[in-house]
Amino acid sequence: MIVVTLAGVTGGTMLGGRVTGDVGPLRVQFQLSPSTNGGSEIAVPPLGSLFLDSHSGPARLTARLDSLDQKRAEALIHEPGGLAAAGASAPADIRDALLRLGLRTIAVSVLVTMLLAALTFRSTRRTAWAGTLALAVTGGALGAAALTVRPSAVAEPRYEGLLVNAPALVGDARRIADDYTRYADQLQRLVGNVSKLYGTMSSLPVYEAAPDTIRILHVSDLHLNPSVWPVIKTVVEQFDIDLVIDTGDITDWGSEPETSYVSMIGQLKVPYVYIRGNHDSPRTAQAVAGQPNAVVLDDSITSVSGVRIAGIGDPRFTPDKQDQEAGPWEEGPTSLPGSGLRLADTIRAAGVPVDIALVHDPASAEPLAGTAPLILAGHTHQREVRMLPGPGGGPGSRLAVQGSTGGAGLRGLEGEEPTPLAMSVLYLGQNHRLEAYDDIRVGGTGLAQVSLNRQVIDPDVAADTGGAGAGEATPAAPPPSPDRPSPVPVGR
Repeated sequence: MIVVTLAGVTGGTMLGGRVTGDVGPLRVQFQLSPSTNGGSEIAVPPLGSLFLDSHSGPARLTARLDSLDQKRAEALIHEPGGLAAAGASAPADIRDALLRLGLRTIAVSVLVTMLLAALTFRSTRRTAWAGTLALAVTGGALGAAALTVRPSAVAEPRYEGLLVNAPALVGDARRIADDYTRYADQLQRLVGNVSKLYGTMSSLPVYEAAPDTIRILHVSDLHLNPSVWPVIKTVVEQFDIDLVIDTGDITDWGSEPETSYVSMIGQLKVPYVYIRGNHDSPRTAQAVAGQPNAVVLDDSITSVSGVRIAGIGDPRFTPDKQDQEAGPWEEGPTSLPGSGLRLADTIRAAGVPVDIALVHDPASAEPLAGTAPLILAGHTHQREVRMLPGPGGGPGSRLAVQGSTGGAGLRGLEGEEPTPLAMSVLYLGQNHRLEAYDDIRVGGTGLAQVSLNRQVIDPDVAADTGGAGAGEATPAAPPPSPDRPSPVPVGR
């Protein structure tokens, strides 16, 4: 009787101890198998498996990720709070699947045992006893496993296959997520502080914008930071911005899910001129072009708000930083200097003066010297303003490299303090020439600083070696000008 019962329970568990359930967008197969050690395995084909010392007892649980429902996954990504809701519902989904798994295992085990007993003993009484014993054995095994469950085992997994690298990745992700939560909380207060910058303008008498002055907000390297959009929107409104220029790297990997990030462009209600960075794919550029107020430039010229702007995208697509120094762009027309030469040829061929030229990497700016009075770039995550001499001693160009408006994205949270958000307001006066600019930094030490540093361009000085004082929205002393060692007041 015992042998027949154990054989029936083992066979029934192997045959019926499996169910399939949905956990968020994932289709997961749960399976029970006899075991002397217990525990659980989470199989993620083809990456490997994760093992948990989750429970004791004679039953082992295997959860195999069979497939991903693409439509449900996209809905979670695009729907606000979708990922958080999926994470909150996952425990209930798993509990429901395990309950069904347990009931199905018991039922099939009892049925198989009774069939085996009927064929072996040909006795109704013994068949009934075998079924009762199977119910006790299976229920007892599952009950023992349930009573010894250790939730803390989730924090101590063992990895096999390609997932052996997961511990370091999970650790970094957890730390970055914790940092980002604190960072986002601080930014909510900083958005309010940015509005104080508008009031600070009245304490900077060194430059008074004329009524026909065009105000341009230069941003770059947003790197998928969702918290930067409220800051940009506040600056656009408070500084009465006419036009936003983005010199690339709005995303991190240029993937399809990331394209939803650019939908915030349409809410700015002002023209948005964009060029691709090396982290942006053609798909990213298409998504930006789909916004009602956006213009994408790639070796082309446009006129926006009366300003003629030429721009070219980065010739590279290197979302993986390890690949940035290799590839076919090292020489020829697809190199960084080569892309600058292409845009310079396009500007000269147009036969019409251009006010601003856009490149992503400042390494592309040198060939453009003299083709436009102002060249804007990004990529380096470091603010820099300098003069580029023109060819043959002719008129040169002012190169303004922007810092990271997105605070370098998640990379900016890897250090002790988040990287500040950097952006600049450019004031174009008569003949659309740059007369002054305000460098804005949101964040910094303790995430409590919002600063504005103003530079006034002296038309009689070729290089921007003069300053014009600086104002800050906090009591902290003004930082050094980003385009010279220290601020030098200039009367006007």
